[in-house]
Amino acid sequence: MIDVLVIGGGNAALCAALMAREAGASVLLLEGAPRAWRGGNSQHTRNLRCMHEAPQDVLVDAYPEEEFWQDLLKVTGGQTDEHLARLVIRASSNCRDWMRSHGVHFQPPLSGALHVARTNAFFMGGGKALVNAYYRSAERLGVQIRYDAPVDDIELDGDRFVAAHISAREVDGKQYPAERIEARTCVLAAGGFESNREWLREAWGVNERGEWPADNFLIRGTRFNNGVLLRKLIDAGAETIGDPTQAHMVAIDARAPLYDGGICTRIDCVSLGVVVNCEGERFYDEGEDFWPKRYAIWGRLVAQQPRQVGFSIIDQKAIGRFMPPVFPGTTANSLEELASKLGLPVEAFVKTLQAYNSACVGDDFDHTRLDGCHTEGVTPAKTHWARPIDTPPFYGYPLKPGVTFTYLGLKTDDTAAVRFAGKPSANLFVAGEMMAGNVLGKGYTAGVGMSIGTAFGRIAGTQAAAAAGHRPHTASDGESRAIA
Repeated sequence: MIDVLVIGGGNAALCAALMAREAGASVLLLEGAPRAWRGGNSQHTRNLRCMHEAPQDVLVDAYPEEEFWQDLLKVTGGQTDEHLARLVIRASSNCRDWMRSHGVHFQPPLSGALHVARTNAFFMGGGKALVNAYYRSAERLGVQIRYDAPVDDIELDGDRFVAAHISAREVDGKQYPAERIEARTCVLAAGGFESNREWLREAWGVNERGEWPADNFLIRGTRFNNGVLLRKLIDAGAETIGDPTQAHMVAIDARAPLYDGGICTRIDCVSLGVVVNCEGERFYDEGEDFWPKRYAIWGRLVAQQPRQVGFSIIDQKAIGRFMPPVFPGTTANSLEELASKLGLPVEAFVKTLQAYNSACVGDDFDHTRLDGCHTEGVTPAKTHWARPIDTPPFYGYPLKPGVTFTYLGLKTDDTAAVRFAGKPSANLFVAGEMMAGNVLGKGYTAGVGMSIGTAFGRIAGTQAAAAAGHRPHTASDGESRAIA
């Protein structure tokens, strides 16, 4: 019988598998996706948010624990477990050497307007390179890996894991029989339910306009996260945490593909202009804070607008100050022409832009800091980087909500154990997006999802190996002990 069964194939699952194997446990990892799509949402990531008290290798200046905590507290509005959040924050300071030992490389510090050279460590080659490095290391260490192996049921004896079930299936024209896989312990790291349209519809329901908002969502993340195991565990009585409508939801290009658009579908010029809905009206402060701290609120904001669409509007002055999107914007030499091309009500749109332009105050525009350029006399206000949109050509980018991962998950503690009726399971653990809601009740800040997955993946792997009778060989291997 295998010691540790890991269900999932992204960052958290791989961290768990590697830690369990390093502790001496036999490990089987089941990835539901084909090999070409392995890695879940982790393949679309770029960086890891890291606490550090002083400059460290690829990180400049300092990003101390309290600042990280305050950033998280602000974006979540206090909807976070402080003990688990601080555990993640501390773990983010000492994981990079371990990551490097498994083949992960980091870029030199970045500089510029995104303000992430201080807070985030970027993976050389992005998330796909990180995932590939972990898989190579897992194979080298003897972790058994199976692809096209979607687990659709979990067998429990009370609160104890017994076996995982895979239904009969066809892969590349070949039939595979149903399977029952036993293991001494199990780590669940199979992601949320963002690609389950019916569950999204159930969560979001019908709005006051008679629309089903979820029908207009794009899935920025992987198509394979359908929440089957999350639903099974909930039905089996596992304790849950989080709001099913809360998610890492980004306003992405409305022309993006339905699934797996990833980072490149983001529209990063929001803070440099204004955003209007399909009625030509602004609806939120575009300059509230630096973009890495606020980009992930815009998907939910757009989801609350009519038809779940928005439009990011800039002028020539903004060009060159943000990462160019994959799809070109709609251009025009007048605001009237731009509104017409975007299908917006011309009179309402022009009135909105004229009111905004007249309200702009300040002449010390600086997108690299919270500057003094703001609006007065319009609602909503724009707090920073407010400049009149008055220099043609004008640009418009259509927006839709892009769901990366959902926050409804399994409640856990600092051992990563799944909980039933207030009691932690002795051999069933959870990591990654299936428990991220313990730390992220709402909101997001760049790179924190990877921080959560790395911390709890390592804890879950260590704890699962210990429950199967294997202890880490060194203190550095025991992540849960090192950061407790």
